[in-house]
Amino acid sequence: MYLTHFHFDCKPFAMNPDPAFLYESQQHAAAWTMLEYAIESQANFCLLTGEIGSGKTTLIRRLIRMLGDQVTVGLVSNTHGRFRSIHPWALSALGISPRDTSETGNFEALNEFFISEYGRGRRTLLIFDEAQNLSVRTLEELRLLSNVNSEKDVALQTVLVGQPELRLKMARPELRQFAQRVAVDFHLNALTLADAEAYIWHRLTVAGGSGGEFHRKAIALIHERSGGIPRLINQMCDMALVYAFAEQRQQVTPALVEKVLSDRTLGAAGNSLGAAAHDPETSSIRVEGLPAQSLDGSVIQERA
Repeated sequence: MYLTHFHFDCKPFAMNPDPAFLYESQQHAAAWTMLEYAIESQANFCLLTGEIGSGKTTLIRRLIRMLGDQVTVGLVSNTHGRFRSIHPWALSALGISPRDTSETGNFEALNEFFISEYGRGRRTLLIFDEAQNLSVRTLEELRLLSNVNSEKDVALQTVLVGQPELRLKMARPELRQFAQRVAVDFHLNALTLADAEAYIWHRLTVAGGSGGEFHRKAIALIHERSGGIPRLINQMCDMALVYAFAEQRQQVTPALVEKVLSDRTLGAAGNSLGAAAHDPETSSIRVEGLPAQSLDGSVIQERA
């Protein structure tokens, strides 16, 4: 609707996690570095957490794209609490059809696959998105699967991606052995105002715009009401561009953003998120284990 009006090549604030639009804020760049380090150092387990809409899935999609032919990737993107066992989902993600579909047969089929891939010079990477939904039992199954690795050789790596509740779950006593195997972890916080300005400018210019389609005070208001959460920023910016087009304006002003918030009830959602958001000036990086403090499937198969 507004593409021609603003001379965009595509929508700058589309909701799909497109790596082409990934803006590397300081903490997103750090998260990316930690993911790269986890893969290169052959960490058994890597943990990436963040609030809903903080950009976790976009980072994971980028990771899958960049992996070379030394890694076979299985992505389970829609985990839920009804998982009785992790094994069938991992098999499906990797495109494996076991001869014996019993629990033991599934487990053995996975181990045979990991060892077979390793024999071909390839590691296997399993990625579980929305991992906060996994039960303690299924997480323990993942730990047992990692026993295929020896002290010197790593055939299987696992990345867990989820909301902050995942960290609370990992702190439970019954998962202490699992937590001790997490070698790399990172928590994504909300964007600062400076990062929000750069984020919006980046998306506008990637889409073919000038970057000046939003007044700086309008961006400040969007940041305040979204709590710095990228997904909410996208929603507000997209709707603000629609309103600007409707009024034949060339720039989104604070008054226009106020009108969007009033009409779309995003104001209340944005305020609640802003109040609950993590301190955007800090983010958690650690290597070798989980921090002591509490920070607070559709299935896709891809071969890198």
